[in-house]
Amino acid sequence: MPQHIVLIEPEIPNNTGNIGRLSLATGSTLHLVKPFGFELNDKRVKRAGLDYWQHLDLKIYESQEAFFETHKGKPMAFFSSHGTKEYWEVDFQEDHFFIFGKESVGLSENLLESHRDETYKIPIHSTHIRSINLANAVTAVVYEGLRQRSQKLR
Repeated sequence: MPQHIVLIEPEIPNNTGNIGRLSLATGSTLHLVKPFGFELNDKRVKRAGLDYWQHLDLKIYESQEAFFETHKGKPMAFFSSHGTKEYWEVDFQEDHFFIFGKESVGLSENLLESHRDETYKIPIHSTHIRSINLANAVTAVVYEGLRQRSQKLR
């Protein structure tokens, strides 16, 4: 039941460490797309991922182009506060790729425009914030995917 978590240009080491830990806990593969806002050997990445980091199924790509070329034709869902559909509307599938942008600005306008039909949002019910923490967003999506797929198997 693999799922794929993709972080495009992650900036905050603690988020990436926490998402790495989540990836391992859920049997997901973590894909990191450069450039990063930190070094992978940063102690904050390791601390957030605790001593589990070495067990992680981790893939690293030099660019967005390299990632998308490698996984062309695979099911993908993009997550942004600019999405028009709710994240639970994704038709979660085997080997689905969940694409998240960098913490400061999210996904690029080009990606959002070219994948408009596959872009989803996590609802926010306050006008006082623009988005939720990246690690929290990834958690919501991954566990919703696991929930939906386990129901399909029943």
